Amino acid sequence: MTVVIRQIEVKDIPALLQLVDEYWRFEDISGFDPAQVTSQLERLLADPALGNCWIASTDRDAAGYLLAVYVFSLEHLGLTAEIDEFFVRPSFRGRDIGSKLLKIAEEEFVRRRCSNVSLQLGHGNEKARTFYRQRGYGERAGYELLDKV
Repeated sequence: MTVVIRQIEVKDIPALLQLVDEYWRFEDISGFDPAQVTSQLERLLADPALGNCWIASTDRDAAGYLLAVYVFSLEHLGLTAEIDEFFVRPSFRGRDIGSKLLKIAEEEFVRRRCSNVSLQLGHGNEKARTFYRQRGYGERAGYELLDKV
């Protein structure tokens, strides 16, 4: 089975919607609305300064995706990347797809001269925690994420 990873295009949005829906259910994220998600993906595609999204797919199926966004940070002295969403379908895990998606994303972060990469991780997601630690990611001691909608 050959897996191809590339940046998304408008034509990929229907396949990506299925992946986003699966990911949000996996992470227990509420509020999935295909129309709103489509609108925001179109916005991302229209303004590459906002971020990048890559999709991994076979001839027949979408296998996973990684979506990263960019923000200027004085604290980090420049552009910082945040991995906003990263999901590989369970049936495709263990085939190095996640590693390849992350590698391609990190190459883009270097190309954009990002000063750092951050991400959020559920407290109970030990498999993902192990995956990231094996690739040099670690907790930022003394900090926690606060959120307001």
